[in-house]
Amino acid sequence: MNDLLHLLNGGAGNLAAYLAAHVLLCLLPAFFIAGAMAALIPKASITRFLGRSTARYISYPAAAAAGSLLAVCSCTIVPLFAGIYRKGAGLGPAITFLFFAPAGNIMALAYTGSILGAEFAAARFVLCLLFGIGIGLLMALLFWRDDASHDAQTDTLFADKASITPAAIGVLLSSVALLIAGTLKLWPLTTTVATFTLPLPWAEAWQATLIQWVPFDAAKGEEGVSVQGSLLIVLLLLIGATAWKGLENIVEGANRWTWIALGLAATTLGAAALRLTPHAGGLQVALTGRVLAVALTLWAVLRYARRLPADDWQAWLWESWRFVKQIFGLLVVGVFVVGVIRQLIQPEWIQGLAGKNNLQGNAVAVVFGVFMYFPTLVEVPVARMFLDLGMHPGPLLAYLMADPELSLQSMLMVAAVIGRAKTAAYVGLVAGFSICAGLLYGAWVDGVNPLWLALGLAAFAALLAAALAGLHRRQRRAIQNV
Repeated sequence: MNDLLHLLNGGAGNLAAYLAAHVLLCLLPAFFIAGAMAALIPKASITRFLGRSTARYISYPAAAAAGSLLAVCSCTIVPLFAGIYRKGAGLGPAITFLFFAPAGNIMALAYTGSILGAEFAAARFVLCLLFGIGIGLLMALLFWRDDASHDAQTDTLFADKASITPAAIGVLLSSVALLIAGTLKLWPLTTTVATFTLPLPWAEAWQATLIQWVPFDAAKGEEGVSVQGSLLIVLLLLIGATAWKGLENIVEGANRWTWIALGLAATTLGAAALRLTPHAGGLQVALTGRVLAVALTLWAVLRYARRLPADDWQAWLWESWRFVKQIFGLLVVGVFVVGVIRQLIQPEWIQGLAGKNNLQGNAVAVVFGVFMYFPTLVEVPVARMFLDLGMHPGPLLAYLMADPELSLQSMLMVAAVIGRAKTAAYVGLVAGFSICAGLLYGAWVDGVNPLWLALGLAAFAALLAAALAGLHRRQRRAIQNV
C-alpha cells in the first residue's frame, strides 16, 4: 500500500508541477493559434500549393509549413494526410506534411523550448524540416508509378484561389507574438521593472505546506509547486469550468460565460507573467518586461479579433476549444503517468541503454518512440524525464524525432491510406533518419569539431542526393521504355 501511495503521489506531484509551470504561457496561446489556423485559413490557400504540378521547391516547404500550423498528434494528422492525399496532393509533399506536423508544429516546438531549452527546440525544428523533406522526396521517387497513377482529376482543387483577411492575419501574428512573449527567456522580458509587497503573511506558510504536499528533488529534474503555481492551477480550473459553459455551444452565439472564460484566460496569462516570491513580510510581486509584453500582445489580439465577422471569431473559439478537449485530457493523463513511471525507472537503466551517443543508444530511443505512443506534447515531459535520468541528448532527440511520427495505431491507419509497402518504407525511413539526427546532435553536444560535423552532414546530404538522382534516373528510363 505504501508503494502504491508513493507512485500515486509521484504522479500527482508531477501533474501539479506541470500545470503550474508549463501550461499557461506556453500552451494556452498555442491552443488559440491552432484554433485560428483551423478556422481562419481557407483550406484552398494551403492545399493548392501541394499538387503534383507544383515545383518541388514550393510544394515541399509548403507541406512542412502547413504541418507546422497544426498542433495535432500522429493519430489526428493521419485523417488530414488522407484528405489532402486523396484530393490530389503528391505523395512526397503529403508524406512531408505527415512527418513534420506532429513534431514540428508551433505548439510542440514552443513546448520543447520551454522544457528542454531553445537549442534543443532549434535542433528539433531544423532536423525535422530537412529530414521531413528528404523522406518525402525519397518516397515520391521510390513509388513514382503509384503516385503517377493516383487520380489526377482532383488537382484542380488545389488551384482554387483563396485569401486570408487582414483581421485574420492580425489575429494569427499577434497570437504568435503572445506565445513568444510568454516563452522566450531574453533580457527585455526577464528584467524586473518594479516590485511591491502584498500584506499576505500566510504566503510563506502556504509555500511550506505546498512543499510538504508535493515534495520534489531538483537534482532529478523534479519541480515543486509554488504559491504562484497554486494560484495558476485554481485559475486554470476556473477557465475550464467557465469555458465548458461559454465555448461548448459558441457557434450558436456568445453568452456571459464566454466573456468570463476569455477574461479569466487573459487574467491568468497576466498572472503567469508576474514573479511572486513569498517571504516573512508577505508576498513580493515583481513586474517584469514579460508582463508588459503579454499585456501589449493581448491588446493586439483583442484589437484584431474585434474586426473579425461574428462567424469567424465564433469558429476560432470553437476550434480552439475543440483542440483543448481533444488534447488536454490526454495530456493530463500522460503527465500523471510520467510522474508514476519516474518513481519506477532506475537511472542506471537509462544510462546503460542510451547514456552514450552511439548507434545502440539512438536505436533504442527510436524503438521506444515507435512502440510507446504518447499523445502530442506528452513526449516532451517524457523526454525531460529521460534526460534527467541520464539519457544522452543525442538519443533523446532521436526519440523526439520518432515518437510523434510513429505509433502502432497510426501505422495501421497510414497503411489503409497508402498501402503496406509504402507504409513499411515510410517507417524505415523515419527510423533511419531519426537515428542519424540523434547521432549528429549528440556529436554536437559532445563537442565534436564543427568541421567534422559539417563534413558528416555534407556526406549524408551527398548520399541522399545520389540516392535521389539514381531514383530519378530510374524513373526517367522507365518512362522512356513505356
